[in-house]
Amino acid sequence: MAAPRAMALCLIEVALLIYAAAAATSYSNHTVGGDAGWFFNSTTNKTSADYNAWAANQTFNLGDYLIFNTNTNQTVIQTYNTTTYNSCSMDDSLDTDTFQYDGGNNEFGSAVVISVPLTIEGTQYYFSDADDGKQCQHGMAFEIKVTHGLGLPPSLNQPPPPPYVPPPEPADQAQTPPITVVTSPPSGGMRTSANFSWLLLVLVLVSFLA
Repeated sequence: MAAPRAMALCLIEVALLIYAAAAATSYSNHTVGGDAGWFFNSTTNKTSADYNAWAANQTFNLGDYLIFNTNTNQTVIQTYNTTTYNSCSMDDSLDTDTFQYDGGNNEFGSAVVISVPLTIEGTQYYFSDADDGKQCQHGMAFEIKVTHGLGLPPSLNQPPPPPYVPPPEPADQAQTPPITVVTSPPSGGMRTSANFSWLLLVLVLVSFLA
């Protein structure tokens, strides 16, 4: 009896290893809350799903996406700050650790699909701060732990753009042109000097003859 049982355990272990290897060969989209989506009933103060229970049954890796099927009555806040998560508010958060996603539609109750890429390993938190945080306080929040998996795909692993460098200023068009320095007398000056010499010679000859 021991041998068949040991064989069965080995087969289970091999199956789990194969499953884990297969799971690590692709990226996944995780629809938050499953078919129930990301919704809150403001009349009953209840969420459409137990989001922490949903997250506990998922494996999250770098390069995966969280897909929020929701509407504009809820918000999607991503944070790495435990204090922000526990307060259900972005009031004291930093631009570097907390981000709000929206679907580009400000109409109340409009359907949206929000895709959030997982780009940082470790623990992170999600919640809705709508109704002054009441939705988060009534269960519209969850935490996940992102593992390395296959690492970031090239589409999410782009280096930041280089810092902006202003172009050089154009040369001042109104600037005074440089002065040209003349190192030899112009030809006209030589001609004037020669004429003056002939006039002197004539005056000397007239004085001598007189």
